Amino acid sequence: MRITVIAVGQRIPAWAQSGWDEFYKRFPSDFKVELKSVKAETRGSKTTAQLMSAEAQRIFECIPKDAFVIALDERGKNATTEQLSATLSRLQENYRDIVFLIGGPDGLCPTLKGGANMLLRLSDLTLPHAMVRVLLIEQIYRAWSILANHPYHRE
Repeated sequence: MRITVIAVGQRIPAWAQSGWDEFYKRFPSDFKVELKSVKAETRGSKTTAQLMSAEAQRIFECIPKDAFVIALDERGKNATTEQLSATLSRLQENYRDIVFLIGGPDGLCPTLKGGANMLLRLSDLTLPHAMVRVLLIEQIYRAWSILANHPYHRE
């Protein structure tokens, strides 16, 4: 199983990159999470719909064929870490690629959300996009630790 996180925005603070790197290096060699950062559309006279559409096109180009796509969205399904772990376990039986999508400042284009296999909410709070990257990889690591009976996750 390959997990790819596709996130809008290429410049993130050093603390967020450090957080990502910390969890990334913890995964065993047979379970890696890849981050693909796509360029945020330049603001200006464009409408929000035009901005999100341009970002969506860049995201679409990064999604592997036949991948299971999970879009992070404030209106998505709440899930516990245990539920995320169970979902990943089920998905690895049927999918080679699992993709998580993180939108830009305006969120994800409705076309992306509508085409996703699942909408997932990380929190009821509004979070900075850089922090979402760190929270997501930590939760993927925690989900992996449950599946692997690793002591990181304690009940």
